Amino acid sequence: MAAAELASLYGLTWQKSRHSNSQGSCVEFARLPGGDVAMRNSRFPDGPALVYTPAEIEALLLGVKDGEFDHLIA
Repeated sequence: MAAAELASLYGLTWQKSRHSNSQGSCVEFARLPGGDVAMRNSRFPDGPALVYTPAEIEALLLGVKDGEFDHLIA
């Protein structure tokens, strides 16, 4: 991630699931000013973040809701 892109991640409002555990093993999401969505590991708030388009996040969430990834936690 370029320095300018990394700088744009500071000051964002990050959100995680209310189902996250107390050990901080959480995935956090934040909307970027241009509309894309950043995703990071809450244990490493200064670490890298992955940036996705709203359409990519929508596809992920629909797949999660449909149970497509349930085998990963079974």
